[in-house]
Amino acid sequence: MLKSEKYPHPLSQANTAKLNDVEEGGLNLGQVGAALRRRAFLIVGLTGIVATAAVLKAEQDPPAYQGEFEILTKPLTGENKALADVPQTLGSQLKIADPESIKTTIAVLKSRKVLAPVVEELQAKYPKLTYEVLTNNLTIEPEQDNILQVQYLDADQKEVIEVSKALAKTFLQYSLAERQGDVAQAIKFVKQEKLPIERRVISWQNELGNLRLKNNLIDPTQKAGELSNHIATLTQQQLENRVQLAQMVAKYQNLQTELAEQPGERAGNLVLSENPRYQKILDQIQEVDIEIKKQSAKFTDLNPSIGTLRDKKDNLLPLLLAEEDRVQRDFQSRIRELQAKDRAFDVKINNLNNDVKKLAIITRQYDNIQRELQVATQGLTQFTTKEQALQLEKAQKQQPWQLLDPQLTKVTKPDAVSESAKKNLALGGMLGLLLGVGAALVVDKLSNVFYTSKELKDATRLPLLGVVPLRKEIAALAKPENVAKGVQAVSSISFFEVFRSLYTNILLLGSDTPIRSLVISSAGQGDGKSTVAIQLAQAAAAMGQRVLLVDANLRCPTLHNRVGLMNIQGLTDVISQDLEWSNVIERSHDEENLFVMSAGPIPPDSVRLLASQKMQDLMDDLQASFDLVIYDTPPLLGFADAYLLAANTNGMVLVAGLGKLKRTLLQQALEEIQVSGTPILGLIANKSKDSTLSSYSHYQQYYRQSMSAERVGADTDDDTANSTSMTNIKGR
Repeated sequence: MLKSEKYPHPLSQANTAKLNDVEEGGLNLGQVGAALRRRAFLIVGLTGIVATAAVLKAEQDPPAYQGEFEILTKPLTGENKALADVPQTLGSQLKIADPESIKTTIAVLKSRKVLAPVVEELQAKYPKLTYEVLTNNLTIEPEQDNILQVQYLDADQKEVIEVSKALAKTFLQYSLAERQGDVAQAIKFVKQEKLPIERRVISWQNELGNLRLKNNLIDPTQKAGELSNHIATLTQQQLENRVQLAQMVAKYQNLQTELAEQPGERAGNLVLSENPRYQKILDQIQEVDIEIKKQSAKFTDLNPSIGTLRDKKDNLLPLLLAEEDRVQRDFQSRIRELQAKDRAFDVKINNLNNDVKKLAIITRQYDNIQRELQVATQGLTQFTTKEQALQLEKAQKQQPWQLLDPQLTKVTKPDAVSESAKKNLALGGMLGLLLGVGAALVVDKLSNVFYTSKELKDATRLPLLGVVPLRKEIAALAKPENVAKGVQAVSSISFFEVFRSLYTNILLLGSDTPIRSLVISSAGQGDGKSTVAIQLAQAAAAMGQRVLLVDANLRCPTLHNRVGLMNIQGLTDVISQDLEWSNVIERSHDEENLFVMSAGPIPPDSVRLLASQKMQDLMDDLQASFDLVIYDTPPLLGFADAYLLAANTNGMVLVAGLGKLKRTLLQQALEEIQVSGTPILGLIANKSKDSTLSSYSHYQQYYRQSMSAERVGADTDDDTANSTSMTNIKGR
């Protein structure tokens, strides 16, 4: 049983009516503009032919005389070359003038301020010459980089010669005056800006000197290093002193333990054995004890020799006690000395740490002053260098502009031209433009290709799920001319965001039963179906869905190359070799929730594999394991692969490549879809050149309105004669 029978879901089916070529409701200016852009070469060609014919006709008109000369506005003279090598000068900025700067220069040259001296000089000889006449007959145009072509047209040949020479002289004088004025203004500005910077440099220098004098230091960083080294040395010495103190205390405790023993038991003790005086007295007492024992063995206690020995021992014991007391006092004195030394180390280290803390505050102040002084000094250096360079430039006396023809040969012998040539050229151009526009609209109407998503929607009557623009069209939105037209917001809509919207539109189809699997195909090759499949899968994965992208194009698999994976094992191996599909799929490098199943080796009969029961069982398992399964298939015309897969999914999404897809091919594909009974979710218009915000929003709104209208129509009109063309029961 197919999924469409197990999980019913209302979907649209292909409308097999003839593709509608008739526009609804009058002239569509957007489509007209698009047609004119597509046929631009035809329009330009017809315009050029008609304009050329008009110019040829104009040659029969009575001639007029035209004086002409050229001016190089930025010549590389000896002085200019010297200045160009000096930084910070205006002359160092020798470069090609931008179009806006050239327009400004031309406007100034044609102004009354510049041309008034020419009129005053020649008006006595030519009374009809006024400022208005001069500007009407004068043409100044940029010919090449930094070159202006000046032309003066009049019926009087002598007037043309004299006016042209006067213009050349006036323009050269203007260039010198303009440069001198710019340099003088720049010097004045630099001096004004330099003065407060000098004051700031002096102020920071004084503050830095006061800080050093107050804290008796030159470099806080060096001082901090010295303090740190001193602290480290004292700390090491304190550690060594504490080790000695601990050893001394341990010895003193051992001494107390030894003194608690009997004198006869102290012979083997370590601490007292180190004292030679104590050890000598102790040895004498032990010798007396030994002698007493020997005498006691011979004599009684009343024997005088034994009494003498005992008196001797009694005399030695006070000496032993005195030596013990002296040793204890010596240990106590050394312990107090080490303790006092440790306390002295603590005091010194604490004082140095306090000095370090104070120095940290001073260092921050010092660094702040140094930074501000450095910034101010750099600014002062730049302004000083700029002033010196401008003073050097001010000394330049050669005229900045230069005549390319010093002899003015084209002025002394002006050419005879037709006065009506420009007029006829303009009229011929307008007529040619009208003819070209008309021919372009006729040729575009007779073409058999879809160019816009609006044409695709009107012709098929199928839901338009989304409009995918060309990447270069999105990049073009960020250009300054488009920003000026108010479409800056569209430039933030990335190519990936389009597929987020596309996936949202697909989710709207499954308001009752969610869309869990779909097939993406196209009528023919080159419509971009694989790209759409990949981007749609990435968009759904980025929105938190577990997505599986299956390369079901077993005839010519390429999807693994597009996503950067290997095609070692894939769909063919799962079906033919009973492999576990979980061991074949691979996680995408770009999206954590995106998994890809490549096609695998190309089988000899792909239709047989896709029509097998194993393939249907595999599709059931995949749909149960993932939130969305997308199958990329071969094109519809000539192949049955997409129809076999779509019958076991929620439906098919048809990709149409605008500017490439022919109407006859789409009609043939829709007829095959209708015959096979394949449910179709809708269309995706790919490679759209609609690059304005209004068009993008229009398609979004257009889709939602059309979807609402079709759902209402499905409840009321689908039982009529067109019911089989509008709905088909499909589900998970």
